[in-house]
Amino acid sequence: MEISDFLIIGSGISGLFSALNLSKKGKVTILTKKSVWDSSSFLAQGGIAAVVDTKDSIENHIKDTISAGAGLCHPDIVKIIVERGPWVIKKIEEIGVKFARNREGNLDLGKEGGHSKRRIAHIGDFTGMHLIKALYNEVIKNPDIRVVENHTAIDLIVPSKFGADESKCVGCYALDNKSGKVKSFIAPCTILATGGAGKVYLYTSNPDIACGDGIAMAFRAGVPVANMEFFQFHPTCLYHPLAKGFLISEALRGEGGILKRCDGTSFMKDYHPDGDLAPRDIVARAIDDQMKKSGDDYVLLDISHLDSDFIKKRFPNIYEKCLSFGIDITSVPIPVVPAAHYTCGGVVTDEWGRTILPGLWCIGESACTGLHGANRLASNSLLEGIVMADRASQSAIKLYKEIRVDERKIPLWNPGTAVRSQEQVVVSQDWDEIRRFMWNYVGIVRSNNRLLRARRRLNIIREEIEEYYWNYFVTSDLIELRNIALVADMIIESAMFRKESRGLHYNIDYPEHDDLNWLGDTILKIGQKPYLEKLSKTDKDDMEKKHG
Repeated sequence: MEISDFLIIGSGISGLFSALNLSKKGKVTILTKKSVWDSSSFLAQGGIAAVVDTKDSIENHIKDTISAGAGLCHPDIVKIIVERGPWVIKKIEEIGVKFARNREGNLDLGKEGGHSKRRIAHIGDFTGMHLIKALYNEVIKNPDIRVVENHTAIDLIVPSKFGADESKCVGCYALDNKSGKVKSFIAPCTILATGGAGKVYLYTSNPDIACGDGIAMAFRAGVPVANMEFFQFHPTCLYHPLAKGFLISEALRGEGGILKRCDGTSFMKDYHPDGDLAPRDIVARAIDDQMKKSGDDYVLLDISHLDSDFIKKRFPNIYEKCLSFGIDITSVPIPVVPAAHYTCGGVVTDEWGRTILPGLWCIGESACTGLHGANRLASNSLLEGIVMADRASQSAIKLYKEIRVDERKIPLWNPGTAVRSQEQVVVSQDWDEIRRFMWNYVGIVRSNNRLLRARRRLNIIREEIEEYYWNYFVTSDLIELRNIALVADMIIESAMFRKESRGLHYNIDYPEHDDLNWLGDTILKIGQKPYLEKLSKTDKDDMEKKHG
């Protein structure tokens, strides 16, 4: 049993940032299932959206965020997070990150889809890598922070499940991936910062660790989850058999990149007046539509008309990666396809990152704060991750001494009658099947029939997984399979429940918005049917009147 004041599950930007704050008041354990470098934050190319230019305004950023969110953004949360943008940039620079600057010494701000102004602070197309390295350099120097790598969280520890009176979270059980032993990590405050769930789909820009672990664990512990039907597909990932979902940043289109059919003709103006800089949901559906119409496996993203030296300097990572596959982006277009990218739904939290379960906070992509609504605005993710990490750590510091944990009453992990499995093929088969039918039936464009097919198949597979889970010793692969199956179920149930199309959820049987009946968040609770938590019409009218 390992005990600390604060337990953070996940080592992306939210986890590392909150750890530095929390270490000022107590001992912190960061639990991560691979290495610190395995996170979506590390792979982030674009940057951080923040109002730091005098030509921009907080109101503009709020308006763009709400417009992208298709009516489901929570205006109070949008205001809180957007207003902290300038503070975030200053704070990141204080820990040693050097954002790109122009000749005048001002921040070299990029522009991405859905933004009305240039407001993306970046470090070329290596932004996430530089942020994680800077934060980790501070973490490893801190004697009050312990990083435990190669440990896969299994489930949250909630004493009421063992017969205690009080329902609260006091840590988690985690598998030591190297030894195969299950350990107990105990703390009065647990912060989920586990990232998204892109691996639930066959094609994704996410790293292999993105299996929705935090969302699944919180749900099993009785915490509500919201808006899982809104899964963002990034419009442009490199199409190549060896690329493994390599992201082609939206910033390329922000600098003048043009999406084209394979015959060289552009098409985005046919779908949206903003053309190539339309919001992500529209661009992804447009590409999907073009591929279905033409039968082509990809479309083209062309920036070869830009200056060669500019391309190499602005996008060094993308240039080198594409060149390694024989694609010189300074002279030829890039073959691209959409891929699962960001989980806009997640664990329901308040404005301080608190869940309804005492002792449990959730931040970053695994949380649903209300910022993103039905579609995330580009580069708002790192912004939210840092702001909410700061707020959650403030909240946890105020409460951690009030939450009593009696370690003697917490049972050790009990494997029951489980034995070592000789049938790992079952895990790999179910893993592949889930990801494939989720891509084909619950992807960018959906229908009632496809969703029903997906649910029928998943019901059978989940029964197999639960039986396997209780009969055999846990492995990292089995834990992840159990979680992606649960997350897949949440996405399917939420998508079937919402009888309209909005933002990232597009159902050909209900192609229109329906504010009268569906203006609100889809809420899932264990043992209950989905229900709608409505956003009041007054709130929506006020929001649109104020922000457009």
